[in-house]
Amino acid sequence: MTDASEHSQSAADLKSRLRNNVKRLREDRLLTKAELARKAGVSTLTIDRVESGLPCRMDTKRKIILALGMTVAEKDKVFVRGADEDDSREDGAQQQAQQSE
Repeated sequence: MTDASEHSQSAADLKSRLRNNVKRLREDRLLTKAELARKAGVSTLTIDRVESGLPCRMDTKRKIILALGMTVAEKDKVFVRGADEDDSREDGAQQQAQQSE
């Protein structure tokens, strides 16, 4: 790879990973990663991964949202819509289920 293509790929990787507000919200509440992890019932490593923009399961997102003192209805304030592929797949499955009812 050339330097230009490596730079554009790393910029795209970085852009795709910065799609949640967990770190900002955690810091606004003066919580450490360990405190948020304990409240959410997940590992500190999981919080670290989520804050760095890696995808996580829907259940983990729910736990983090609730641990931040927010409601599930406020999920878009924490996790930007379409932040990972799992969200779009689950949304599609929910839409299919609603259509079949």
